[in-house]
Amino acid sequence: MSMLLQCSGLSKRFGSKEALSGINFSVESGRIVGLLGPNGSGKTTLIKLISGLLVPTTGSILVDGHAPGMDTKKIVSYLPERTYLNDWMRARDIIGFFQDFYADFDAAKARDMLARLQIDPADRLKSMSKGTKEKVQLILVMSRNARLYLLDEPIGGVDPAARDYILNTIITNYSPDASVILSTHLIADVEKVLDDIVFLSNGQVAMTAAVDDIRENQGKSVDALFREVFQC
Repeated sequence: MSMLLQCSGLSKRFGSKEALSGINFSVESGRIVGLLGPNGSGKTTLIKLISGLLVPTTGSILVDGHAPGMDTKKIVSYLPERTYLNDWMRARDIIGFFQDFYADFDAAKARDMLARLQIDPADRLKSMSKGTKEKVQLILVMSRNARLYLLDEPIGGVDPAARDYILNTIITNYSPDASVILSTHLIADVEKVLDDIVFLSNGQVAMTAAVDDIRENQGKSVDALFREVFQC
C-alpha cells in the first residue's frame, strides 16, 4: 500500500499555548484510522492542519505527496465538528451546491443516502434536528470520491439507532486507495470499523497501533486500552 498521509515533527502554537508538539505518524491507503484522545488533546487542531485550514508552526504534512493546499483540497473531504451549512437551504439545494463545487461529488449517491435515512430532500436545515443536520453533512462528505476523509466527531450528535447505518456508510463509501481519519470520543461504538488507532495526549502522540495487534497481543479492546492509557 502507498503512504497517503505523513506528519513529521508537526507542532502548532496559538500564542503561548502549544496545541500540538512533535507529531509524527503516517497513514497508508485503504485504512480507517481512529484519532482518539481526551478533550483538549489536539484532535481537532490536527484535523484542521491536515485539511489545510490551519498552518503548522513547525514540521510538515504531506497528503499524497503534497503539502496542504490547492492540490490536496481536491482529494480531501472534511467533516467539521460543527455544522457550517446555512439553515435556509434545503437538502436538495445543498446537494446541487456540492455538485457544482466539487468535481468528484456523486449526487446520486447523496440522494440515495438521504432516502435510506428517511430525510426529505425538500426539508430546510432549520426544520431539522441537530442529529439530522449532522447526518446530512456526513452524507455530503462521504458522497465525494476523495482520497482522504477527515471526520471530526461524525456520530457525536446522532441517535444510537442511526450509528450503525452511519458507520456502515463510512466503511462502504470510500475506495481501496482512500483512507478515513475518524476522531471521536465514542470509542466503543466505532472500534469495530477501525484498522488503526492514534492516541493523542496533551498535544503529543501517546501511541499508534493496528487494532488487530491490540486485540491479539494485548487481549483487550481499543476502548479498554484507551481507558487504561488515559486512566478514565
